[in-house]
Amino acid sequence: MQHAPASADPPLSAWSSADALPPTRPLEGDRRADVVIVGAGYTGLSAALHVAERGADAVALDAAEPGWGGSGRNGGQIIPGVKDDPDDLERKFGSAMGRRMWLNAGGAADFVFELISRHKIVCHAQQCGWISAVPHARGVETLRKRTAQWQRRGAPVEMLDRHRVAELTGTTSYAGGMLDRRAGSLQPLSYVRGLARAVKKAGASIHGRSVVTKLEAHDGQWRAITPKGTVTARKVILATNAYTDDLWPGLRLTVLPVQSYQVATRPLPESVRRQVLPGGQPVSDLRRILFYFRLDPDGRLLMGGRGPLDDTGDPALFARLEAAAARFFPQIGTPEWEHRWSGRVALTADHLPHMHEPRPGVLIGLGYNGRGVAMATLMGKLLADRALGSSPAQVGWPELPITPIPLHAWRLPVMSLVVHWKRFQDWIDTRGSA
Repeated sequence: MQHAPASADPPLSAWSSADALPPTRPLEGDRRADVVIVGAGYTGLSAALHVAERGADAVALDAAEPGWGGSGRNGGQIIPGVKDDPDDLERKFGSAMGRRMWLNAGGAADFVFELISRHKIVCHAQQCGWISAVPHARGVETLRKRTAQWQRRGAPVEMLDRHRVAELTGTTSYAGGMLDRRAGSLQPLSYVRGLARAVKKAGASIHGRSVVTKLEAHDGQWRAITPKGTVTARKVILATNAYTDDLWPGLRLTVLPVQSYQVATRPLPESVRRQVLPGGQPVSDLRRILFYFRLDPDGRLLMGGRGPLDDTGDPALFARLEAAAARFFPQIGTPEWEHRWSGRVALTADHLPHMHEPRPGVLIGLGYNGRGVAMATLMGKLLADRALGSSPAQVGWPELPITPIPLHAWRLPVMSLVVHWKRFQDWIDTRGSA
């Protein structure tokens, strides 16, 4: 079943000032639809929107409310592509499917910006580019190869040397970087709530506080059962990502839900803002346990990084981010840290988003590996296309079997050891290139 969160109130994050969510009353009674969607984050809302825009009836159900999970708590970086480079996708999935995959993933940021423009979503969206930064010299060649692959395919990307990446970021912590002009940033909670308004305007329904406790096959259709009502539909889309539980057998075991921790300063003085990220681009780095950061429209410095698999809220994790920010940007002095929050990111074993159809009429998309703003929004559209009759080849994303991650039951102690080992490797790499 899908478990309701302990609290349906959004966390105290830098995004708390988002516009109010449109009403999403709990589902009551029994109704029918063409497509029922479980989960109302980026994936589920995008799916509902694209189903409704094609004239079909969609109903989205959420255990809390749209954006309560990671969709409303992330760093707001709109990053195109997936972890695999285009050549890797073509090698793994064949030239035809691999090409469709990198076209889809490479265009995911443009897709988000177009969606925001078309629906007039106010969310401080800026297509200002994004910097993928490498902290040590030995990683520069990896980034150079990635840049060359995208350039051969016509993408507006360029390699940055140590001097140029320091100019654009305001920190000397990196040996090089790649600037991807397709990318950018937004206010994530405003974006997800804007999507919810677009969904309702398109004629679809959203019901918050409507935990789906069971899915039943019934006369060639599917029935989603909540405490106070049901939805019967020809197709069901599961869009629960890092908050996936046991509603569908084995699905929870295919992802690792990792906490993404973030902190934000009070707005920095104007004199300091001119020195910190003067190029305006958000940044994420290529450490094994990465850091990512940006300035928000009010001049707050946001610093993020990965935490454990369980949501402990450990103050030491927030302190680690604050120490990293001071190390990267000594010009900020000792700022007052105004916000501390976290949300879940779903990792997959192959670092790719997964699409599944375990039974006819059941479609699933999840596992965005930290690139969910762009890829989850796109996946919602691909799932909508599949629900309305397109094939995997037509949508340009492969359907995979549901395959549990080995030793998933031991994920907490194993991942704790892995994280400590990877942090040690990052330290060795950085020391070696100092």
